[in-house]
Amino acid sequence: MAILLLNLQGMSCAACAAAVERALTQAPGVTACSVNFGLEQASVTYQPDQTNPPALQEAVHKAGYRAFPVEDWSSLDPGAVDPQRQHQVRSLQRQVLIGGILSSIVVIGSLPMMLGLHIPGFPMVLHHPLLQLMLTTPVQFWCGQSFYRGAWKALKRRSSDMNTLVTLGTSTAFFYSLFPTFWPAGFQSHGLTTGVYYETAAVVITLILLGRLLEQRARGQTSEAIRKLMGLQAKTARVVRRGQIVDVPIAAVKVGDTVVVRPGEKVPVDGVITEGSATLEESMVTGESLPVQKGVGDAVIGATLNKTGGFQFEVTQVGKETVLAQIIHLVNQAQTSKAPLQRLADRVIAVFVPIVLIIALVTFCVWFFVADNLPLALTNTVGVLVIACPCALGLATPTSIIVGTGKGAEQGILIKDAASLELAYQVQTIVLDKTGTLTQGRPQVNHFVTVNGSAQGHELKLLRLVAAIEARSEHPLADALVTYAQRQGIEALPQVTGFGAVPGCGVWGEVSDRRLQIGTGAWFQELGWSLQCHTPTGQDFDSLAQSWEQDQQTVVWIAVDGVVEGLAAIADALKPKAAEQIAQLQRLGLRVVMLSGDNRSTAEAIARSVGISEVIAPVRPDQKAAVIQDLQHQAQGSQRVAMVGDGINDAPALAQADVGIAIGTGTDIAMAASDITLISGDLGGIQAAIALSRATVANIRQNLFFAFIYNVLGIPIAAGILYPVFGWTLNPMLAGAAMAFSSVSVVTNALRLKGARV
Repeated sequence: MAILLLNLQGMSCAACAAAVERALTQAPGVTACSVNFGLEQASVTYQPDQTNPPALQEAVHKAGYRAFPVEDWSSLDPGAVDPQRQHQVRSLQRQVLIGGILSSIVVIGSLPMMLGLHIPGFPMVLHHPLLQLMLTTPVQFWCGQSFYRGAWKALKRRSSDMNTLVTLGTSTAFFYSLFPTFWPAGFQSHGLTTGVYYETAAVVITLILLGRLLEQRARGQTSEAIRKLMGLQAKTARVVRRGQIVDVPIAAVKVGDTVVVRPGEKVPVDGVITEGSATLEESMVTGESLPVQKGVGDAVIGATLNKTGGFQFEVTQVGKETVLAQIIHLVNQAQTSKAPLQRLADRVIAVFVPIVLIIALVTFCVWFFVADNLPLALTNTVGVLVIACPCALGLATPTSIIVGTGKGAEQGILIKDAASLELAYQVQTIVLDKTGTLTQGRPQVNHFVTVNGSAQGHELKLLRLVAAIEARSEHPLADALVTYAQRQGIEALPQVTGFGAVPGCGVWGEVSDRRLQIGTGAWFQELGWSLQCHTPTGQDFDSLAQSWEQDQQTVVWIAVDGVVEGLAAIADALKPKAAEQIAQLQRLGLRVVMLSGDNRSTAEAIARSVGISEVIAPVRPDQKAAVIQDLQHQAQGSQRVAMVGDGINDAPALAQADVGIAIGTGTDIAMAASDITLISGDLGGIQAAIALSRATVANIRQNLFFAFIYNVLGIPIAAGILYPVFGWTLNPMLAGAAMAFSSVSVVTNALRLKGARV
């Protein structure tokens, strides 16, 4: 599968977005498609052996719109202006200006008729129908040309959209006015008024165009987060070439290059420090406010700021492979996705315009044939057609998603798609993996004892064999044992002739004609081995293990040729604010559960220290997904379960959970399987993600309410439902203004999310 992101042009309402989505979905080889009306973009998943980008562009073109593939985000200039969008805005500005001038003159000329008054000294030439026709014609057919084009496209698709409504409404007023203009006697002979409605057509078109212009500007602010992220990237890098330091453009930096970073400069790309040390400000990427101390061997992220110190690093990722480029890609992917709440709006939009056309026809028939009032039938019908635009409904969800995911990225919270953002607010149970989530993920060996003690180098001999085996493992505890061996002066390791791992139990290997097994006491008991052994000083291994476990340390047993010969205690320090952040989650009413592969006593000791009362332990990696499934079944669908983890063995559980939250300091596999990624690895990001979800969903609901209530109330009033009782009717010009500003109000409400506290 391949994913193509397309910039779209020519869409004027949510019905247009639905038409583009339908055209792309029906194209051969397309497996999924999502069109975002707010961003004017489409995300298309397709099979490369069946179709290609030019064919997908052609499918959009046949539907009456234009599509252009989005370039690699990492190479885009954030300050560059899209020429097509700039042309569109300038065209709208000209049309609004000219339409506003001509419409104002027409409205002034229509005042005597509209007010039903004789105005002394009024220049009656402005009221002459022929002059009003001359002034209105450019507005109707030049300023309003986009409506006619859109309506024609919809007609060719055998559908209808906002352009259909506006075209029918304004054309009805315009062409009706031609008859009393050129055949006033005939109208009078049939007892009809000779009043004209040119001002209605001109003002409605001008106001709707003004609304589009304001909407374009407001929508430009919703994707501000993407531009900010793109603007973080450095423009040049100081690269060592042939022994000399030269400044080169970012695009010229290659993997393996050595880059020099001085104090106050940005890190240009991703890499690993090879010389020197520094304090880096990473808040712009990770959301972490405190500077981070980095030294040789530590990874650095492109776009972060070097506050103090100088260093050199080896480039490991460039272009679209850098962390920043991937963040931008994920944010854009989330912004083009659809939230489940949008399905309701999509279903309404699919039938909305045809229903409005039926309502408009009924309105005309009632007022013309039943009430015998042609002027009222005309104005009410035009009012219904004009006020019923579904644009606000189409913008209600995507604009909130765009702003919400953008704000999340600024806080170091990456959200995979809109559905994940919407689901997070429903989470009631949070399951936390211990290692790397509650703890710092950098375990250290605190104790290492053997049955033969340290005399005659027995301890170092065993440690050397253990390090040789553990060097083959990727487990954090294995890394701790290898590091401990290095600190004891052990460097050259013997060759391992066999190696294997038993998930959740330990590892085994053959080295120096000895078979070593390193793992949990429970595993050794399953193998039938005795744990009753002592140190030369008489310390009992089993008692030592229990006391270490009560002290929140993980115990590792070591056997050689089936006989226990060593014991190690490894501790992984808790994250500094873990207890405080767990308490904050509990204050939100969340049930917090800790999941651990440690034995139960160690796991419970760690849980108590951070205030967690529910512990599930010991759990093997292959059992974690089943544990999540059990918690989901306990709730019987009434609760959403979130899993927070950082390791490869967490990936199945992250995928099983309703919302998978990956700690960004963990593995790529865990992040790929998750719905939300916390780049900084700070547990406070969990609360922030849930708060952001709640704020975004609340904002979406507000927008949907405004959009629905606007149409539910506006259409009956425009149809004249209040006229028989109160004598009130809705002037089509007011209907046009209301419709134009409804979309602006929805986008403006979505922009309030930028100030939400998360």
